[in-house]
Amino acid sequence: MATESYNVALTRLLKDEGGYTDHPSDPGGPTNFGITLADARRYWKGNATADDVRALPQTVARKIYRERYWNALRCDELPAGVDYAVFDYGVNSGVGRAGKVLRRVLKLSDRTSIVSDKVIAAAGERAASDLVIAICAERIGFLRGLKTFPVFGRGWTARVNGVRAAALAMAQSRPLAPVASAPAEASPGKAVVPVKIPAGPASAGAVIAAGAASAAATSRLEVVAMVAGAAAVTALAIFLIWRWRHRAHQEAAVMPPVEGTSNGLG
Repeated sequence: MATESYNVALTRLLKDEGGYTDHPSDPGGPTNFGITLADARRYWKGNATADDVRALPQTVARKIYRERYWNALRCDELPAGVDYAVFDYGVNSGVGRAGKVLRRVLKLSDRTSIVSDKVIAAAGERAASDLVIAICAERIGFLRGLKTFPVFGRGWTARVNGVRAAALAMAQSRPLAPVASAPAEASPGKAVVPVKIPAGPASAGAVIAAGAASAAATSRLEVVAMVAGAAAVTALAIFLIWRWRHRAHQEAAVMPPVEGTSNGLG
């Protein structure tokens, strides 16, 4: 079961992390398959550069994830679903934080992040689904407090929601939906947004913005047309009233005197 959980967890994690990115707002800097430059130097090549990270073999990333994250958090010994939730949290926010959160939701001291025998025993006594929900709730709360949440929050939220759904299915021995491959630039977990809008077909955001601007412009034109039309109708009405009065005055001026009245001749 542990091997099965690991394969499922790693497949989903690699999809969420995507390929090479180097977003200016990401404190991790150059990252590939979720492996940062710091991790590459720590666990792979001491003098690694951004170009090395870009060329990082996926086999190396898998090895790092297995040894430095999955094994470090003793995920093989955690209940199914809880293992994935803790593992993904550790990759996204650090092994130390994931370990402390696991201890916290188990009502154990979080002064240390060590996943001890006591932690493993406590996890086995709790309902796995409850632990998954508690871990993911704490995780999204932490992410919302980060100053980069306005940049990456949408992707982070989608990632945590996806982890929670899959982890709950694992905990309840339900089948998981297949993982669709996604290009690095569209990876919701990394929440990558371009620094510059590339030339070519407009993005959905640009299309929406253009549509809104067009709608606003159309609305303004309609208002102007309505005002102009109303003004024209008013002017025509005033002209017709004036014309009617003018004709009435002219007819009164040429009308013969009525019999029995003075015409002013004596």
